[in-house]
Amino acid sequence: MTAVYIQPYQAQPAAFHPYDPRFPEVAALLIEAIESQDRRLRVEHIGSTSVPECGGKGVIDLIVTYAVGDLEIAKKALSTLGFHAQGGRDPFPESRPMREGSVALLGSLFRIHAHVIVRNGEEHRRLAGFRDALRTDDGLRMAYEADKKRILDSGVDDSLDYCNAKTDFIVSTLAAIIQNIE
Repeated sequence: MTAVYIQPYQAQPAAFHPYDPRFPEVAALLIEAIESQDRRLRVEHIGSTSVPECGGKGVIDLIVTYAVGDLEIAKKALSTLGFHAQGGRDPFPESRPMREGSVALLGSLFRIHAHVIVRNGEEHRRLAGFRDALRTDDGLRMAYEADKKRILDSGVDDSLDYCNAKTDFIVSTLAAIIQNIE
């Protein structure tokens, strides 16, 4: 197993970065490191960095899932590795935390958001469903990239404002997916 040393998170203004083919390899190393802390945890790579050829903010998003009652186990595992509580304004509550960090691997520094959520809960299904839809539909992926560029071109450079501005696209996509299933 490659040693993974989590460093402090380095916040940056929101910007569009092209897809980096190293993202899946870095995510796999992070997943292995987190799951090895406690085998009750399951980790998945989500977000734009999990979708081949999808540009975005360039932050590796992970969902660290736990069984009901094991939230503290998940938080402890991430803390042990060096992840820290989310900084900035309007952080996620500790009942549904996000942890941040950076890691130097494969010749670069990668920023990480680790979302700690209940396994198989509604949020888990939504996040994984959106990722899977982007992976299987090139038109949807390109529309998502265009929406992100539109947001940035409008002058948004605050990371939280950028994430909030993407919500309409994500919600409407998930609604369409659910409608197609029914």
